[in-house]
Amino acid sequence: MSAPQTVRSATRRLVGLTALRWLPVGLTTPITVLLAQARGLSLAEIGLLFTVHGVVVTALELPTGGLADVLGRRPVVVVGAVLHLVSCVVFATATSFPGFLGAILLLGVGRALDSGPVEAWYVDTVHRIDPAADVAPGLARHSAADGGSLAVGAIVGGLLPAVLGGAGAAALALPYLGAAVLDVVFVVAVVRLLIEDRPPRAGSIGTALAAGLRAVPATVTGAVRLSVTDGPMRLVLVLTAVGGVGLVGCELLGPVRFADLAGGRDGGAAVYGTVLAVSFAGAAVGAMLTPGLRRLLGGSTRMTCALLVALGAAAMAVLAGPDVLLVAGAGFAVYYLSHGSTWPLLSAVLHARVDAAHRATAVSAMSLAMAVGGILGNLAVPPLAAVLSTGGAFLAVAVVVLLGAVGCLGLPRATVAVPTDAEVTPLSAV
Repeated sequence: MSAPQTVRSATRRLVGLTALRWLPVGLTTPITVLLAQARGLSLAEIGLLFTVHGVVVTALELPTGGLADVLGRRPVVVVGAVLHLVSCVVFATATSFPGFLGAILLLGVGRALDSGPVEAWYVDTVHRIDPAADVAPGLARHSAADGGSLAVGAIVGGLLPAVLGGAGAAALALPYLGAAVLDVVFVVAVVRLLIEDRPPRAGSIGTALAAGLRAVPATVTGAVRLSVTDGPMRLVLVLTAVGGVGLVGCELLGPVRFADLAGGRDGGAAVYGTVLAVSFAGAAVGAMLTPGLRRLLGGSTRMTCALLVALGAAAMAVLAGPDVLLVAGAGFAVYYLSHGSTWPLLSAVLHARVDAAHRATAVSAMSLAMAVGGILGNLAVPPLAAVLSTGGAFLAVAVVVLLGAVGCLGLPRATVAVPTDAEVTPLSAV
């Protein structure tokens, strides 16, 4: 299959690949903790596993993004998907902490590898077809496919064990085996659809890999330098980190809040799974509506982002009270809608500030900022909940998100792509 020749066809490929990438992730999300507990792990051990995952992704985000820039997007995505597949099999068969640790390490490396290349490929392809094209609508569909697949996967993954075998460990492992099968489908789709306009490289794969690895440090250093010196790009990374703090607030405090409102952990788990699926869908819908909202606001990226992030802060405050299940569920879903709507706009600003040579690295920098925000949230939110209560911690996170809304006013009003190839302007001059 040849490379796409129209923006529409490139967008269709992006949406399809994104949906296939996140469907297996959604499939395993509702049962990960339950499976580990069924195999004998304590909550403290499970928390340690999640911490290891965050550290691995944080450490490898930029180097793996640089690897995609110098070796090509497709091979890096394929390797990441294969590692995810293997991690799913290890998760399904692990019976002790070392087994789950091996699975989480594979998952983290795979996540770091595939966090940016597909998006970078799409933006480069669109700019090749039409250098003046606005990538925000395509990125909005990308976010919608992300959220929609997570929602569908979460519903199926939550129901699959009960439908096919009950709540035992073997039944809880079924979503992971299903995710491994979907990963095979994703690899085939990547090989067929993610076609790059890159000149063929001479020599063996080993030689190309070695050369690419030697070039990674320079690529990463250049991207970091540009991130530090370019004001809008730096602000995008800060706002992305704020979004990570907000998501951690939802993920850490949400299960506790809904368990309290539902009257117990069993009812809370069922309610939380449903709310999570609705929230993923809300993020997808919000991403689709973002371009239209920006048009209503006169094409202003900064005003659209500020309004959406302020909406997220208000939703976070709603989660602090009143003690009404439906109201809390709506607040949770609206925060995800806000986050999903803002992401494509911030991505468009980021892509407008970098050239093709550093695009995948810049996308990885955005993912890294999200991970850093998540780590900060993991460190700060539990102590706040212990001192202030769950509602007080939600309010504290809402204040952080509201500060992000103020920061959005410093973004460029519109997103204009940098020139390509020989006409690239240094970011310090943009």
